[in-house]
Amino acid sequence: MTLASVLPLTSPALDCSRYAKGLYIGGAWVAGGGIPVVDPSTEAVLAEVADATEAQATAAVDAAAAAAAGWRATPPRRRAEILLRCHKLMLERADELATLISLENGKALGDARGEVTYAAEFFRWYAEEAVRIAGEYRMAPSGSNRILVDMEPIGIAVLITPWNFPAAMATRKIAPALAAGCTVVLKPASETPLTAYALAELYAEAGVPAGVVNVITTSRPGPVTAAMLNDARVRKLSFTGSTGVGRTLLAEAAKTVLSCSMELGGNAPFIVFDDADLDAALDGAMVAKMRNAGEACTAANRFIVQNGIYDRFAEGLNKRMAALRVGAGTDPATACGPMITRKAVEKIETLVADALAKGARVTTGGQRPDGDGFFYPPTVLVDVPADAAMAKEEIFGPVAPLYRFETEDEAIAMANDTEYGLAAYVFTSDLKRGLAISGRIEAGMIALNRGLVSDPAAPFGGVKQSGLGREGGIHGIAEFMEPKYVAVSF
Repeated sequence: MTLASVLPLTSPALDCSRYAKGLYIGGAWVAGGGIPVVDPSTEAVLAEVADATEAQATAAVDAAAAAAAGWRATPPRRRAEILLRCHKLMLERADELATLISLENGKALGDARGEVTYAAEFFRWYAEEAVRIAGEYRMAPSGSNRILVDMEPIGIAVLITPWNFPAAMATRKIAPALAAGCTVVLKPASETPLTAYALAELYAEAGVPAGVVNVITTSRPGPVTAAMLNDARVRKLSFTGSTGVGRTLLAEAAKTVLSCSMELGGNAPFIVFDDADLDAALDGAMVAKMRNAGEACTAANRFIVQNGIYDRFAEGLNKRMAALRVGAGTDPATACGPMITRKAVEKIETLVADALAKGARVTTGGQRPDGDGFFYPPTVLVDVPADAAMAKEEIFGPVAPLYRFETEDEAIAMANDTEYGLAAYVFTSDLKRGLAISGRIEAGMIALNRGLVSDPAAPFGGVKQSGLGREGGIHGIAEFMEPKYVAVSF
């Protein structure tokens, strides 16, 4: 495969340097450069963003602390109105934000526009939740006193987000934190920081007071993050990223007994039963696998297909994957953009080579193109053995491995044979069986007869090594609040 078979690498006129003014601390820009942001479609440097030191991380906590009392005392209705303005402004600037995401992340424009809409919706949802924070008031069972429970903001929150959804991973944390009355310091991934800085300006325009949201980037995440987590004023850590990094952060957070929310890795099974609607299953497979070119923690990582439908499903998936256009994310015709880095491509190549060495077969794709950019083609592997490395590891790319099963119990055993438990997908025409199977799968989220599971109104999170706590829904705001109990006697 060569670049002649992918789309032209084009970029619309967008001055990325305007989003790289410096660190955003206390409502002001702190100048400084040092971290190049690379367009994964062309390998060209888009801009350089500031590289925070430990002292600047502490300054961001100082700013969050200075703003904390005022934001905590801001009436819920006022906080809600500001969040609604954030939602409105994001939708008004959807094209600009989507283009920026496509440039620094590489994802197809259609996916980027979808992300902006999804990201903005967290502000609308939590604007509605901000005015519905409820407490408790009841008689103690003994009759000796009343029980009064108030929900209070947990305090300053450090938010750490990954590169694959630079807008949505930030707003999914910022919106509930602000709705609860917390101030925050956001550390976005250094691969895709421009979106976070663009949104910081938008928040200020919407009326978020200085210091309520602070944004810093760094090339030294370990010591810079440790400086914040070891600050006694910080009371919450919310992290989305790999399980390995999550374990390290949990150990660091234990030093100050910090409340932690962790959205970590996944190894999502996509189970197709013989009685499934084949077209619906294929539609769902393309969404579950190819959203963001497979670079998603919820991406279908293992296609577990019953023998009776296996060959037809494999043929249909192969045709659909082979038809996808590969190219620069900013090209409107692109269906599959580049991976985030060359290292990401090399990992995919290693996993595919391992599967082939153990007996799997490639039916489409399987070889990266020549030329610039971090591209890997949509790939289908059939008859993948259970001992292939990709059966245990996240692929994080556009590779669909197919596994066979005979019985329902066998499918459940295969689905649960992983340390992860974030998302799972089930396709069957028997709703009763589908719901029963959903109860047996060890995952925090199940998509039954659909390829998309995420929703701002629903709890997002996993079990086992996939994380702690939930984001989204009514559960998301609870992560940023603490119950305070007062025993009252009249």
